[in-house]
Amino acid sequence: MYKLFISLLLVSTLIGCSKNNGNENKPITGKETANTTSDNNKAPEFTLPSTDGKDIKLSDYKGKVVIVDFWATWCGPCRRGIPDLIEIQKQYANDVVIIGVSLDTETKGEVIPFAQKIGINYPIVYGTLEVTQQYGGVEGIPTSFIIDRNGDIVDKHIGLVPMSDYTDVINKLLKKS
Repeated sequence: MYKLFISLLLVSTLIGCSKNNGNENKPITGKETANTTSDNNKAPEFTLPSTDGKDIKLSDYKGKVVIVDFWATWCGPCRRGIPDLIEIQKQYANDVVIIGVSLDTETKGEVIPFAQKIGINYPIVYGTLEVTQQYGGVEGIPTSFIIDRNGDIVDKHIGLVPMSDYTDVINKLLKKS
């Protein structure tokens, strides 16, 4: 299973960290399932170890808008998108939480120094093959899911996107509540 996970990461690197399948960066509608294995667009629950040694559960953030961002230190587009996520976490600190899911395996030791150097201000957890499969198989990175206050996936992005793509959805979700 570990070799399969490494192979998936290698493939995503070879295709430029993200795969263009025509469905990326589009909001989830009632007809789509965001490729998750759960019903009604519910975000799959996970418990993952964080960089500070604690276990983080998605359900710990129930009632907040959550961005689950799958990334790695070696992924150029991921590195370019992180400053936007840092800014979003600053701007919406009371209502939004970003969870960075590191898919670093061989470079796992670089995650904490990288996060400290760039000033990541949100929790980072170490991803697993199981979690990537629960989220429909992460085809490339960065891949992010926006989850509303009820735990439903409402948007999915594959690849680097402008910060406004996130903030537009966040603002709509915060106005609804």
